[in-house]
Amino acid sequence: MPKMKTHSGAAKRFSKTGTGKIKRGQTKKRHILTSKSTKTKRKLTRQAYVSDGDHAKVSRMIPYA
Repeated sequence: MPKMKTHSGAAKRFSKTGTGKIKRGQTKKRHILTSKSTKTKRKLTRQAYVSDGDHAKVSRMIPYA
């Protein structure tokens, strides 16, 4: 069976943790930051995890991560 190809866009956005969860970045942190509070912007710097509904789809895109 041939090797599976990693989706290069997904590889830049997601990474697996040691326990098998998939980390992702937060959205809404690129522009129009003047209208957001400092507290909101600080919370958006934290890493989040992919939801259970999307976990299978994302893990297929990064098979060797």
